[in-house]
Amino acid sequence: MSDERRSITEEVATWQEWVMPQRPGLPPKLSRLRQKLGEKAKREPKFRFYALYDRICRHDTLEAAWKQVRANHGSAGIDGVRIEDVETSEGGVGGYIEAIHEALVSRQYRASGVRRAYVPKPDGRQRPLGIPTVRDRVVQTATLLILEPIFEADFLDCSYGFRPQRSAHQALEAVEQALKEGKHQVYDADLKGYFDSIPQDKLLACLHKRIADRSVLRLIRMWLKAPIIEKDEHGRDRGHRPSRGTPQGGSISPLASNLYLHWLDKRFYAVDGPGHWAKAKLVRYADDFVILARYQTRRLQQWVGAIVEDWMGLSLNWEKTRIIDVSVAGEHLDFLGYSFRYDRDLGGKPHRYLNVYPSTKTMTRERARLRELTDVHQCFRPLPEMIGDLNRHLRGWSNYFGKGYPRKSFRAVNSYVRYRLTRHLHRRSQRPFRPPKGMSQYEYFKHLGLLYL
Repeated sequence: MSDERRSITEEVATWQEWVMPQRPGLPPKLSRLRQKLGEKAKREPKFRFYALYDRICRHDTLEAAWKQVRANHGSAGIDGVRIEDVETSEGGVGGYIEAIHEALVSRQYRASGVRRAYVPKPDGRQRPLGIPTVRDRVVQTATLLILEPIFEADFLDCSYGFRPQRSAHQALEAVEQALKEGKHQVYDADLKGYFDSIPQDKLLACLHKRIADRSVLRLIRMWLKAPIIEKDEHGRDRGHRPSRGTPQGGSISPLASNLYLHWLDKRFYAVDGPGHWAKAKLVRYADDFVILARYQTRRLQQWVGAIVEDWMGLSLNWEKTRIIDVSVAGEHLDFLGYSFRYDRDLGGKPHRYLNVYPSTKTMTRERARLRELTDVHQCFRPLPEMIGDLNRHLRGWSNYFGKGYPRKSFRAVNSYVRYRLTRHLHRRSQRPFRPPKGMSQYEYFKHLGLLYL
């Protein structure tokens, strides 16, 4: 078989074996449509899709989008309409979806402004969030359901964030595997305000490479240009139209942010990229990424700056961007809430092992969260109710942070929970709390149903 024929055969086999990672709960007809779109995109990498708007307008797409928006329990946008308001309205959910359908089909749909909210970050700063209206979130999610399989066919395996059937744990496993392969020197990058700094013209150019449907591009342009509404110092609404970024909080934003950084992935693994000439490995979860290699050369560092800042128009936070050699004693890599560090063997053997455990910042945030769940404002809550809330939180926390060697961290959390519960019981009574005779604090709280990690 000739080389040309062999390459064609291998390409056909690749796209025929490729299966679009599905989102659970979608109707079968919509799932089949997504699979066909993904197969077409995988088979023809340069094909531009030109008839997508009518798929977004379909009732089954809008209904599936509503269910996903409903499941996320989001806040109201600038119009004040909540999920519960839609369900109790005169026409109910069916009438609401029909109104959206008619607005889209008649081309009367217009994006509303985005309500700005702020959530605290671990370092004390505020993270800006953009909260679209429920109506806009439904249309954005419907658009996501149609566009996602097209771009999923293009995305590389080094990307793990905001993608169906991909997770942070998979990204952590990729980092662990690279470290075990000897790629101990790590370029730990931090992008400054990524979601708010994406150049919109370049993002739209990325969309143009796959989408030829002008109506779909018009929708996305409306969402990018929608005014940001926030309160001024006098409590009055003030709005401005952004020239950069995509609001972090919109349903379409994760796909848009992944699409833009996909071009970093492509350049990294191109023939002239460090994935080839430095044998380096890129692991990216949304806008958090690390580059692992045996040696972090000056050429590789200059390549990152040239691509990220000069070519993509983004900014690296140079105060947080650093190079780490995990093989050096005392050095560690923090990524997605975990620390990676080489420690001496606990059995006294001469070799070292790769220790993976919840990071110091993670433990600090966890203690702060446990204080919130047991603070003075909770003083008059029934103890079983408080323990039930603690158990739900601890179960979710331990599911994520149960990877690697978390036993020491889990013991610290258990001890801190007992300490906080003891203080809580001290506050509830004028007498110091003591467990029943013959029982330790550990046994008493376990008897009350407290979950120990």
